[in-house]
Amino acid sequence: MSAPRVRFVVGGVQKGGTTALAAFLQRHPGVALPADKEAHVFDAPDFDDGWSPEQVDARFAAHFGEPAEACGAKLQGDATPIYLMHERLIGRIARYNPQMRWIILLRHPVERALSQYHMERSRGDEHWPLWLALLAERWRLRGHEDDFSTGSPLRHHSYRLRGDYARQLDALYAAFPREQILLLRNEQLREDPAATVDAVCRFLGLEAPAHEQGYGTVFSGQYERWPAGSWRWKVVRWWWRRQLAEQARHGLHWQ
Repeated sequence: MSAPRVRFVVGGVQKGGTTALAAFLQRHPGVALPADKEAHVFDAPDFDDGWSPEQVDARFAAHFGEPAEACGAKLQGDATPIYLMHERLIGRIARYNPQMRWIILLRHPVERALSQYHMERSRGDEHWPLWLALLAERWRLRGHEDDFSTGSPLRHHSYRLRGDYARQLDALYAAFPREQILLLRNEQLREDPAATVDAVCRFLGLEAPAHEQGYGTVFSGQYERWPAGSWRWKVVRWWWRRQLAEQARHGLHWQ
């Protein structure tokens, strides 16, 4: 039995900078990621929990565009941020590869939620006003807790759920040893991308890459940001105060 094809995941979170990090990692000659960055293998609606690692690898094959042997000695990974959101997906990955290494890139939950909302609006998947969408999330997701279908509210309207990092990290640490998890914050990548990429490479056992190309902004959504001292920011922060306080258990002290 061969070792699982995929050895690491950039497993969280959506709108946290995973696209930028994946783009930077793709420059490394020792790394191979799916052509579209996100393979969405473990959250596929037709995923079978009875699949063997070989059958999961067969699903990954199409995303790399070449056989595993053709990738040579490259370290193959997947950068699908939804994997962290659901305990069931974490369990699938644990069964597939217990040695999987996780790179988790987190962003302030309020900033992340706003970014997701505006993304869904721009795609035509969100038609409700912001405050109503945030208030109604709980009811919109009811009955869809395990619904990974393409149009599921779990995918499109999980603004607060995706930012519940304490719950997600509890599930991740229960399934994987801490030494297999690298926890990063979005501002680290934004403020010092070279140092962040170096840290990721060390974590993956790779030589640090050359940085001659520099690092620009890969993607930045065009929408109104809320100043941290604004009344709207304060209202949402107060509303989510318990969730934010819970995250301090994992060393996440959001300003």
